[in-house]
Amino acid sequence: QVQLVESGGGLVQTGGSLELSCAASGRAFDRYSMAWFRQAPGKEREFVAAINRHGTMTSYTDSVKGRFTISRDNAKNAMYLRMDSLKLEDTAVYYCAADPDYTLDTAAGLYDYWGQGTQVTVSS
Repeated sequence: QVQLVESGGGLVQTGGSLELSCAASGRAFDRYSMAWFRQAPGKEREFVAAINRHGTMTSYTDSVKGRFTISRDNAKNAMYLRMDSLKLEDTAVYYCAADPDYTLDTAAGLYDYWGQGTQVTVSS
């Protein structure tokens, strides 16, 4: 089992940047593929990005490609999401999630562990 805590959310203007962090505790962090999801008001939770156990493979939803970068530091039991060129439509609660599988899953239902979320608000 792993516990996840997100941080780094906040209010930023369009075109600005933020970096989210996900701190993990519990069982070996490097046994989990990790991902970021987000949920905007009135919308379903959607996949943002994923990274494999050793950080050698990543996957992104099309709307964030070239703007967001997912990374992890297994020595620190941490995962990050660097968000650049933020847009109004990036406003959402961002969640980190852990999956004991090897694959980079995009479906929320395949992730076993979730953090509580951190709010990102992009204003014009």
